[in-house]
Amino acid sequence: MTTRRSDRALAAPVAHAPRGHRAVPTSPVDAAAADGAIDGGEAATPGGPALAIANAHDPSGAPVHRGWSPVAAHHRWIEPFVLMALASGAAHGYAVIGLLTEVGMSEAALDVGQVYRTLRDLEQAGQITSTWATGTGPARRDYTITELGSRAIDEWAAVMKERGRLIAEFDAAYLGWVAARERGAKC
Repeated sequence: MTTRRSDRALAAPVAHAPRGHRAVPTSPVDAAAADGAIDGGEAATPGGPALAIANAHDPSGAPVHRGWSPVAAHHRWIEPFVLMALASGAAHGYAVIGLLTEVGMSEAALDVGQVYRTLRDLEQAGQITSTWATGTGPARRDYTITELGSRAIDEWAAVMKERGRLIAEFDAAYLGWVAARERGAKC
């Protein structure tokens, strides 16, 4: 099952479960379902179907996440960044690539094919839509985020905040280890 997410400014605060506590996980969304319902059922979160990115939701419906990996087949690190690039308005593929380059997504040139594959997957999942723009110059495809994509960015925010927490914990442990090692060398 492959589902893709999109984004806009965060619509709901993202809370984190206290250490050692895990909120009740929601059911994953079948991205191919035309109506967006979970396994033919009702929406599991306020405003629509649950998105299989964060692994839980708090009592208010805000996504929470524990662990490094997002849920389901969200294996492209670039996915939430593509969605954020579209959050401020419609853009064509090369404009998205330019925005990703600005934020430093890659030390080397971005894989243009990966960006376009991600855009295609996001569109198939209902996270974004596209239209052909014609006029001066060659025709190009403009991409726009959908409401489902806007909710998905909330899910990605929970995943990213958890990753930030894990990185901070690793960094603190590493700095403690370096300090202890240096103290041992000075003795």
